Amino acid sequence: MARGPSYVLILSFTTVSLLAAQNPQDVQIRSQSAGRGVHMLTGQGGNIGVSVGPDGAFLVDDQYAPITEKIVGAVRALTEHPIRFVVNTHWHGDHTGGNENLGEAGALIVAHENVRQRMSVDQFIVAFNQASPASPPGALPVITFSDGVTFHWNGDEIQVFHVAAAHTDGDAIIHFERANVVHMGDVFFHGMYPFIDASSGGTLDGVVAAVDRVLGIANDQTAIIPGHGALATRGDLLAYRDMLVTVREHMRRLIAEGKTKEEIVAAKPTARFDGAWGGGYFEPDQWVGLVYDAMTSRERDR
Repeated sequence: MARGPSYVLILSFTTVSLLAAQNPQDVQIRSQSAGRGVHMLTGQGGNIGVSVGPDGAFLVDDQYAPITEKIVGAVRALTEHPIRFVVNTHWHGDHTGGNENLGEAGALIVAHENVRQRMSVDQFIVAFNQASPASPPGALPVITFSDGVTFHWNGDEIQVFHVAAAHTDGDAIIHFERANVVHMGDVFFHGMYPFIDASSGGTLDGVVAAVDRVLGIANDQTAIIPGHGALATRGDLLAYRDMLVTVREHMRRLIAEGKTKEEIVAAKPTARFDGAWGGGYFEPDQWVGLVYDAMTSRERDR
């Protein structure tokens, strides 16, 4: 995943930023089979999951509004049946931007109750000094849940469950049991340091707990769709978990020693991982600063 315009795109939730970063006409939607009727679509924004079958298409996330037509075209290449449901993994615009278009076309939008709440009002991402205006009413989820919901769809049992205080306070994990596929949204950035949105209730501890929960239901054959990055395996997710835990423990020690944010960044607590994980949206020093802010703000709130 490249830095530069992509970094701005993922963390800026307005159509203006999208158009400035890349012309929607230049976006290509690519499809990859994840197993037994479930596919991963990549384009511009968070990875999309698609279950296809006689009941209709079931989507996980929908990227940005200007590329909805291309996403619908990619789904039509997989199935003749319409899109019936869209489940949002969290509220960020690169995962929910197509909600209004797909809702108007007849899809039912489903998400955790905190997603609807956050989308209903203006938001502000403190880490990036970034404002995000409230979504239009037509983009809001029309079905919400607190802990979880099950879909019996396309011959599969699709378990959607909430994981608390992870990437945000409204994250959902989607487990396609028969297909043996899990979509993790932005709880999992494959091959790169993740964004933990502390101003939206996200925490590093919550991310680790969510990863542990998925590791408990995955096996060596499970295909894991991350919010960003390539299709992954349980082994990839375990490596991600080990990196997060190691960095967390190192930073906890430094914080307990009374080190300042600047001193902790200078200590390079991610140095052993930067080669493998530092080539995504965040420079290592920047990511350490974000993690420090998230960890210390959580402590202050207790």
